[in-house]
Amino acid sequence: MSELIRCDRLCKDYGAQPVLNQLDLSIESGRIVGLLGPNGTGKTTFIKLLCGLLRPSYGSVTIGGYAPGPETKAMVSYLPDRLYFADWMRAKDLIGSFADFYSDFSRERAEAMCASLGVAPGQKIKSMSKGTKEKLQLILAMSRRARLYLLDEPIAGVDPAAREFIMNTILANYPREATMIISTHLIEDVEEILDEAMFLQGGRVVMHDSVANIRAQGKTVDGLFREIFRIAPVYGTDLAERTGGRDAR
Repeated sequence: MSELIRCDRLCKDYGAQPVLNQLDLSIESGRIVGLLGPNGTGKTTFIKLLCGLLRPSYGSVTIGGYAPGPETKAMVSYLPDRLYFADWMRAKDLIGSFADFYSDFSRERAEAMCASLGVAPGQKIKSMSKGTKEKLQLILAMSRRARLYLLDEPIAGVDPAAREFIMNTILANYPREATMIISTHLIEDVEEILDEAMFLQGGRVVMHDSVANIRAQGKTVDGLFREIFRIAPVYGTDLAERTGGRDAR
């Protein structure tokens, strides 16, 4: 396997506030990586830097040897954490637009996934549930033949009963030579498909290891997440201060 993503001292600041701080990492082709951490640790910022939607404040990031830009647009398929389509559009309108815009987009694959995930091609976005909208975004992202898939919270709005089926759909439509980065809080639902786990804290990578190594230590990825990001309970006067003196029952 060859290196696909490389970050050297990558930093991103918003004014005086550093969000990513001195990231040094390498990710190879053909890997599924969990990008994990609490809210505000820089996960979405990192993904947007890979997409070219943001520029580094310092340092560098490359995909296939190129800085994010025109050369990488054809390599990257991005699923954002928010819907960005017009409400009046129908699923089939979006499939047609993606087929026209991306040369690596498969209309046949998109239509097959719509059928398997229960997304009606003629349904307008404004009449879809949140879960159905997320399924549609996932279908569009996974119908491309990309080298890098960036999925930001792909199953957050999907009911628990459908998550395993959706993860299997992702695997079935994922080119094995490509790399996929999944940012999620639902670690238990994605853990079985991950090759690696990368934990962000305070804008830094505090751990990046293979899932096989984590399990060899007798741990799960979800358990390690809870261990790294454990928050101590609040007792006594501290709790009273946080609740304004109210009964904390």
